[in-house]
Amino acid sequence: MSAIIAVTVVSAVVVVMVLIGSLYVISKGYGYKHEIDPLPEEEEKEKEDRKENMK
Repeated sequence: MSAIIAVTVVSAVVVVMVLIGSLYVISKGYGYKHEIDPLPEEEEKEKEDRKENMK
């Protein structure tokens, strides 16, 4: 009978650890700031604008 209790306790601890780890990873994923590379056309326009502003 004590083996069943030990297995249950260890299983509960593992389940809680996995749950905490999952929640941590999910919250970290939502906090990540996604960035999109600019289109090549937009980069060229920005470079031209910078050159014009320097004149």
